[in-house]
Amino acid sequence: MATQQALWEKVGRIGQRAGTSARSRAGGMNDYQSDGMARGLGWFSIGLGLAEVAAPRSIERMVGVRGRKGTVRALGMREITHGVGILGRTNPTGWLWSRVGGDIIDLAFLGSALKSNRTNRARTIAAIGAVAGVTVLDTKCALGLSESAKSRAGVVLVRTSMIVNRSREDCYRFWRNFENLPRFMNHLESVRITGERRSHWVARAPGGGRIEWDGELVEDRANEKISWHSLPGAEVSNSGSVHFDDAPGGRGAIIRVQFSYGDAGTKIAAGFAKLLGRDPQQMVEKDLRRFKQVMETGEVVRTEGQPAGRSRGTTWLDDLAR
Repeated sequence: MATQQALWEKVGRIGQRAGTSARSRAGGMNDYQSDGMARGLGWFSIGLGLAEVAAPRSIERMVGVRGRKGTVRALGMREITHGVGILGRTNPTGWLWSRVGGDIIDLAFLGSALKSNRTNRARTIAAIGAVAGVTVLDTKCALGLSESAKSRAGVVLVRTSMIVNRSREDCYRFWRNFENLPRFMNHLESVRITGERRSHWVARAPGGGRIEWDGELVEDRANEKISWHSLPGAEVSNSGSVHFDDAPGGRGAIIRVQFSYGDAGTKIAAGFAKLLGRDPQQMVEKDLRRFKQVMETGEVVRTEGQPAGRSRGTTWLDDLAR
């Protein structure tokens, strides 16, 4: 009972803050803000759904209705489905809009309950206010993701994340030296530092070809975030960013990466296919797994021609010592 009560109180707090949140973000959310909010709503859906399925009578009492146990459980299953859908998609925009539709169903359910003389009207009205606030938040997040998708027309965008059993400080220091990137990014042949914030990148292309461009460091927040982009004149316009967060339970660091290739509003450059030669999402996911291996063991496990091996003669200890 206490657990469900705390959960419903959290719904209320979210609802009360939703209007303020929406107004404060009127200037628009960036991709990571939208994604972070979407993940939060996904976990919230799962938590609320589990409470509704496991303890429907407690939820009934909290929202002031009676005799709707079956309906509450059905709404809980829907919440769980939405949560899993949001968390399981790289682009959960459709699932966010589905959540908005679910919010409308919840409001209709509570509104109809007000007509019953068995309803605790004060609790039901409070629940309507909370759900209405969450609806504002869901709509804001869905709109943010939709606008981001429109602005990225013509851009291939890839996002993924992974827990690495090293401190985020270690992970940041290794990644911050861009010359380390070819150790785990297979499509890169080399990255050479050419200035305080600039570097020269060489990528492998199928058939033995190479694609080269100059890049610039855009943002560098120690132990938190690194972002970069290619300079004008690159055959394939590209950019990337990596976020470093502490993993829960002291399990190391959560590494969240994003890469984009191409120019907004244009067709993808022909060189893009030459650069990747494979599915970009799979490529980045494999690169991040190799980063995890390098950070945790000092080597990349290889299956092409040999069971294992280091990409070069030094380990992460050597790099961190430099």
